[in-house]
Amino acid sequence: MTTLTPLYLLAAEQKSAEVTDWSARIAWVIGLLVFVALVYWLMREGWKWRGRLQSDLPELTATPEGFDGDEVLLTLTGRYHASTTAGQWLDRIVAHGLGTRSRAELTLTARGLDVVRPGASDFFIPADALREARLDKALAGKVLPEGGLLIITWAHGETLIDSGFRSDHAAEHQAWVDAVNRLADAPAATELTSTTTEGTAR
Repeated sequence: MTTLTPLYLLAAEQKSAEVTDWSARIAWVIGLLVFVALVYWLMREGWKWRGRLQSDLPELTATPEGFDGDEVLLTLTGRYHASTTAGQWLDRIVAHGLGTRSRAELTLTARGLDVVRPGASDFFIPADALREARLDKALAGKVLPEGGLLIITWAHGETLIDSGFRSDHAAEHQAWVDAVNRLADAPAATELTSTTTEGTAR
């Protein structure tokens, strides 16, 4: 005749197993949190280190007085994605807040380009600092469909910078390429040119 295991012993064994499982789960969660914190700290330190390397970059130019009264050539609302050293799509610039992604409102006049960024540093690009504009698909690790980014190249101090924007209405991008290139006296971009591929610098 088979001996039946008392119910209280079965309950005790089940309770013991649950305690062991919870202990393992808590240890796993703590380990994961420590790992995430370490990665975050390393990223933050890398960001600060990159900022120190770029400390020779001059302060950003402020919007000139009376700019609001200028004749507006174009306006754009969308997102500011990043700025990099011109031609180096992964060499992100973080100095003076240029590494912060944000909403952006762009206004182009004959005096230059005004970039207003809610929650981040605004900056102004004088017309004589504009070099060219083009359509592209990748900048600072951000990859979008072909023509998804409006890239404006400009000079700041002794550094040439590529700044990437994406309009809320992507159809506006080509008009901005044409207008900025006219203002910068650069060759007009009549068609999409994108020499960037993921993992390859221009």
